[in-house]
Parts: sequence; structure tokens; C-alpha cells
Amino acid sequence: MNTSCDGGRPLGHCRLVDIASASNFHSFKLRHFHLDLHLNFALKRMTGWQVLELLPLQPGLQTLVLDTHPSLHIHSVDCKVPGGGGPDAVLPLTYRVEPFTDYGASLHVSLPASPPLRPHRAFQITVRYTTTDGPAIWWLDAELTCGRTRPLVFTQGHSVCNRSFFPCFDTPAVKSTYSATVRVPEGVTVLMSASRSAYSKQDRVFQFSMEFPVPAYLVALVAGDLQHADIGPRSRVWAEPCILTCAVSKLGGSVERWLGVAEGLFGPYVWGRYDIVFLPPSFPIVAMENPCLTFIISSILESQEFLLIDVIHEIAHGWFGNAVTNATWEEMWLSEGLATYAQRRITTEAYGEAFTCLETVFRLDALHRQMRLLGDNNPVSKLQAKFEQGVNPSSLMNLFTYEKGFCFVSYLSQLCGDIKRFDSFLRAYIEQFKFCSVVAQDLLDFFLGFFPDLKESCVAQREGLEFERWLNGCGPPLCEPDLSAGGVLTCPVQRLCEVWGGEDPDTKTIATFDLSAWSTFQTVLFLDRLLDRSPLPHGREVMSHLSRCYSALLDGMNAEVQIRWLQIVVRNGFYPDLPRVRSFLHKHVSDGRVGLWYCRRGQNWFFKYLSLQTIK
Repeated sequence: MNTSCDGGRPLGHCRLVDIASASNFHSFKLRHFHLDLHLNFALKRMTGWQVLELLPLQPGLQTLVLDTHPSLHIHSVDCKVPGGGGPDAVLPLTYRVEPFTDYGASLHVSLPASPPLRPHRAFQITVRYTTTDGPAIWWLDAELTCGRTRPLVFTQGHSVCNRSFFPCFDTPAVKSTYSATVRVPEGVTVLMSASRSAYSKQDRVFQFSMEFPVPAYLVALVAGDLQHADIGPRSRVWAEPCILTCAVSKLGGSVERWLGVAEGLFGPYVWGRYDIVFLPPSFPIVAMENPCLTFIISSILESQEFLLIDVIHEIAHGWFGNAVTNATWEEMWLSEGLATYAQRRITTEAYGEAFTCLETVFRLDALHRQMRLLGDNNPVSKLQAKFEQGVNPSSLMNLFTYEKGFCFVSYLSQLCGDIKRFDSFLRAYIEQFKFCSVVAQDLLDFFLGFFPDLKESCVAQREGLEFERWLNGCGPPLCEPDLSAGGVLTCPVQRLCEVWGGEDPDTKTIATFDLSAWSTFQTVLFLDRLLDRSPLPHGREVMSHLSRCYSALLDGMNAEVQIRWLQIVVRNGFYPDLPRVRSFLHKHVSDGRVGLWYCRRGQNWFFKYLSLQTIK
């Protein structure tokens, strides 16, 4: 197979279908694009233009189709073609916008007939536009920021939102370099997911350049009252002034350590910088792996262990997801499953196998919980998810993408018989497909080619564990990794759950367990498993005992712990602790500051129920 790249895709997949994109990306190679934007905080809009440098891949092309969105208003489209009447000759083009799906539209641009476009000869398209409050762009008034003093704007492109930020081939199959010029009011700092940046204070203009090819969804911008502090030779933290010191103290020198471990496992970190920007609690997900600049929600600072895991996961995306990308959103597991596996290899090397097994048990518990809710035959549990046109790919992000994908990758590593051998394979995989977008067959073909002995023994067709069944079968993972090394941390949790879940919890036995000495992951695993058993036998009596033992301790812990305890309170109808529920909701949700974080973690039913039942 020829695996050299063409516009971000291995050449063997030039007719790949992405039903989430209306564009005709197969007809062109996008070599580079430039954004020139002016940010207006008062009107909450971005105005400017985009220049796309394109190469036709076939003769006679008459139309360019880009993904766009109704919130993005096109003012004009121009074209500059070599040989078109001089270096400055610009041809105005006709265009129309047509509906596509609920999450986007299509921009059809009529290309010039004279001079004709020649295959593999570059031409430029300039689109002038204004974009407002589309799904990719979040304008926050000052009161919704951490400091509550100045407004802030950020973008979130995953999965198909950036078509409301700029017209594009909004498919992960297409990668290109980009640059940007951003003009802002005085006192505003702009950051982008770019490898180089510069600032002209006199003109209040920021310049950015991404020298490595990336898909459209990884182009990101944030602007507001942001300051920075270096935390390593290639890392710095950005945040609003009121949380910068906390963010720096939480991360310390850890980021460089994690990067070094990852490089030892998977090869060089190709992006140069690894900076982190902490965003207000209104950020709609926990973290986003934008290259060179991870976006992460500031609420995560409450929990050291969740912060550690989430940052390491985004670091892992530097190799799996950013350097090598899933070519369609139907195979998102190629990014998330591999990144989850890589994250756990990093934590094993940095913190030991027991820590990693504990975190994995906690996540696989959540996977099986979701499986019980959805049923074994639900198609969303497939790794190669198939969705109809019009279904937003973002709605298909679930634990199967992460955890079932992780289990499949772990199974591949088990087939090798030596985890270090599999590390070598992953390094070679990254080197082979770096800056390309791939499908599952690319990974599996390369795997079998790398291990010819496994290919000869037909591991892809082992009964009950067929690769095809892994990819297209519904239900839980076909097998899970051995997590017994975590027993020193998970067994006490399970023993305490069994005590509390029994008919008559023994007070003396309970007193031998000291939750204050447990890690966050042990505590949340305990609470999750109690929630699975709820309503508990003799619920009111047991809940009274639980509350006396743990309420004061849990009240002083982070929100990840508190939200689980309060779900147990509600599930068991324990009315004496409902004031704690009200207090938590008023603190975290009623002002709109962090509710989305917990909804993203799958707790949305909790808030829907509690907001009706307890805030009165």
C-alpha cells in the first residue's frame, strides 16, 4: 500500500466518503489557508476574510464546495489565478449557500472558466465574511469568566463546529498548514493553536502560523484577559490572572516530565510547544487537544488526579489524533482509543501499574454502566459507528469510543506478547502515517505487516476475537486487559462497598477503612459502586449511617466526589441531605458557570432531576 500523504490522506483512500461534510474535498488539495480577523467584543462578532490556496486534482472543475454555517455570513468571494491578467488580477466569483444539515450548510462557488484552472497548479480563493455566535464560537460576558471583569471569546471546533468559524473542508480527512492575523481591542490577548506567534503592541495585531498540517477541527482561538507563566522549557500555562498561580502550582514541572515519558514511548513530540490555557467553567467539555495549545476547563483544578489524567490524555493526542488522525468521525476510536491507551502507558511509566489499573477499573465500570443503560445491541457501541446524514458526529462521542477502543488496542498489544514490542510498533505507526489521516484498515494492515508471525497465525480471524467483530460488533469489549495489579487499591474499595451493601453494615468493620487516606479515584470508585447498588437495602437507616460517617469529609472534597455522593442521596431519597444538594447546585449550576462540565461527564440526568425537585 502506498502510504504517502495527499492532502492529509493516504493515497489509498482518495475516494473516502465523509457524510458529515458537504464539501467536494476530493477534487482539491488544500495547501494552506490564511485568516485575517477583527474581533468585536461589543457586537460579539468576527469580521474579516480567508484566503485558501488550492490545487485542482482533475481538469474541468467548475465548482468549489466548502462547509459553512447559517451563522457565518458571506459578503464576497474572489479568485486569483496564475496567468489571469497579471499578479494582482482578482476575479469576483458568484456563489450560493445551500442547506445541508442542522449543524451546517454548504457554500458553492462557481470557478472561473477563463483562464481555466489547471490540475496541480495553485490558485487562491478569498472569502470575505462575518461570523457571530455560531456553534464554534463562544462569547462570554465578563460575569461568566473566572475573573468576572472582562469578556472572553473562545472557539471549540470538535467535531464539525469550525464550519461556523471559517468556510472549510470540515473533514478530518483533509489537513493543511494555516496562518492568521487577529486584530483586537487594547488589553486583549489572543492565543491560537499555532506553532509560531508574534504581537505588534502598536497595532494591537497578533500573528500566528501553524507550520504542520492539521485538520479544520484543530484550529482554535481564545481571546481575553490572559496571562502566562512558563512551567518548562517548551510549556507554559495561560489563564486569567485570578487563577494563574493556582494553575501553575497544580502542574509544577509535571508537564515536561510527562512529555519526556511520552517521547520515550512513542517518539519525538513533533509540535514544538505544549502550552495549556485554562478556560472558564462555561467551556463545554473538559479538555480539547488543540495542537500546541491544550484547552482545559478551570474547574478541573479542584481535583489533582483528574487534572493529571486529563492533561496526560491531551498530551497523548499529540501523537494519536493530531499527528495521525481518524479520516472520518465514524472511526473516532482511532484517535480516542489509541490516545487512551497511550495515556495509560504514560501513567504506568510515571506512576506505576497499580495507579493506572485503578483509573482503568473506574472508567471500565462507567462503560459497563452505560452498556446496561443502552443494551447490548445498541449500534452506538460499535467502534466503527455508522451514522446517517444529518446526525451530528459530536452526538456519538461516548465511552465506547474511548474504553472499547482502548480494550481493542490493549488486545493488539497482548497479541505481541511483549508490551515493549508493541511500543515499537506504535512508534513505527506514528512515523509511517505522521500528518496523515487514516482508517482502521491502515492501522491493522500496518500491524500485521509489522508482525508477520502474527499475520501467519491468522490472529485477525481468531474465533470470537475477530478484528472485524471488534470493529463492527455491538456490545461490550470482547476482552479486557488484566487489571489485577490494581488490586492493592481496588480491593479495599470493593470490600467496603460489600459492607455497606449488605443487610446490616457492621460498624466496627466500617471503622477500619479510612477514606481520608484514599486517593480521589478510590473514592469515586467507591461512590460509583454504591450508586450502582442504590437504592440500598434499608435505605434510610443505611443512608443515615453513611451520612454520619462521610458527609463532612465529602463536603470538603472536589466536585467530582461531591456530585457522586449527592446522586446517592437522591437515588435513595435521603431528604435530610437535600440541603447539600441545593447548595451544590446553586454553587455550580444556577449561575451557569460549570453545569456543562458535569453534563459532559454524563451527569445531565442528575441536574435535570434535581433542578426540578430541589431548587424551590
